[in-house]
Amino acid sequence: MNRRRFLQQASCALLTMTGGAAARAQRVKPHVYSDPVMLGHEPPADHPESPKRLETVMGAIRRLERDGALSVATPKPATDDDLLLVHTADYVKTVRAEIAAGRRTLSTGDTDLSPGSLAAALAAAGTVVSAVDAVMTGAARTAFCAVRPPGHHASQSRGMGFCLFNNIAIGARRARRRHAVDRILIADWDVHHGNGTQNVFYSDGSVLFFDIHQHPWYPGTGSPDESGDGQARGLIVNNPFPAGSGRREIVGVFRERLVRLADAFKPQLVMISAGFDSRAGDPLGRLTLTDQDFADLTDIVIGIARQHAGGRIVSVLEGGYSIEGLPRAVTSHLTRLAS
Repeated sequence: MNRRRFLQQASCALLTMTGGAAARAQRVKPHVYSDPVMLGHEPPADHPESPKRLETVMGAIRRLERDGALSVATPKPATDDDLLLVHTADYVKTVRAEIAAGRRTLSTGDTDLSPGSLAAALAAAGTVVSAVDAVMTGAARTAFCAVRPPGHHASQSRGMGFCLFNNIAIGARRARRRHAVDRILIADWDVHHGNGTQNVFYSDGSVLFFDIHQHPWYPGTGSPDESGDGQARGLIVNNPFPAGSGRREIVGVFRERLVRLADAFKPQLVMISAGFDSRAGDPLGRLTLTDQDFADLTDIVIGIARQHAGGRIVSVLEGGYSIEGLPRAVTSHLTRLAS
């Protein structure tokens, strides 16, 4: 065989292998990360943020796994180095000390504690770190983090609103520090304003934080004039809506405002604070999104990720307190992530 013929055949073989690898990459299933240790965080029996939430979500996820729609992976717990990407050393010390002392409520805010709360919170933060690593290294294209306690109310030095550590903020900082991601979109559709996430990135400049929430409602923050400082000016984008708002307002602002902002920002990673307490009938919210609306919101975010971020999405469970409604909304969300 002459040299030219050899190079032609080698070139064809390489193209075939590359195309096969690309096709396989397109078929990579969403990874779901969770850890049963998170069930050990046990607020009082009548508390809305109960272990039953995660149990019902994982039941829905296992059904999708059996159908071949996704794969389930076990994460590693967060280290102190991971926590310190966002939280102060004094706050981390406070959380550890108060749980060890048997306190039933965190001193910095309205977050109940139990003996298993530290292990659960470390698992929750570590879940998002593991998901970010998988997505950024190509092991997964999209990932969903089935976690509790939630995180988006926790700021650098304060836990509140059922939250101990800010899971999604820790994941975003991991992407920045470990994987050199310069631009990250965090879209938060929880019924409550993600005040902790906003505080962490208020002058950061590497995160476009886009939040919809019911207003007036807990925690009382999130007015449109809270828009960031310094390098982050204009990158904090709050969209408060009155009780009763639903598809027209929320899907509309994602489609019309978020897409335009993302086109200008060009995120390299897309993250979702996926709170499903904005679903109609949730006991802690008065917004009226449906399961179909969550599917459509997911489609919009997928479009942004494919346009700018190579399809990379890490979605993180926040609120959602209807034991019947939460797994249905999660199923709708995951079905679209798997499409």
